[in-house]
Amino acid sequence: MRLPPLQIQVESRYVAEQSQPEKQLYLFQYRVTMENRHDQTLTLTHRHWKITDGNGSLNEVSGEGVVGQTPTLAPGESFSYTSAVTLPTPVGSMTGFYTLLSDDGQVLQSPIDRFALTNPRSLH
Repeated sequence: MRLPPLQIQVESRYVAEQSQPEKQLYLFQYRVTMENRHDQTLTLTHRHWKITDGNGSLNEVSGEGVVGQTPTLAPGESFSYTSAVTLPTPVGSMTGFYTLLSDDGQVLQSPIDRFALTNPRSLH
């Protein structure tokens, strides 16, 4: 089995000071760190997210790059960014994939494992 071209780690946190639970608006920040473990330089061209709220509603979001950037990573190089998502529930999750272009023109995908979005005070 071949390893994905990127090693991806995600940390998420609930942002209470920017959330409005009375309006069903819960803001979650997430920080993604990716490392190129492919043997070629890779450029991240697109992202695709599947965002699921606590009611099971799915929202899919696709677009170019991440936070307005299309980072290029040499083998072994890392890149981190922070972004955010708003949900109507105090819990949810995200998963998805990045699309990458290698130096020799291959289009690759690297999966992003599902991670939780949780307001710690909402768990019993």
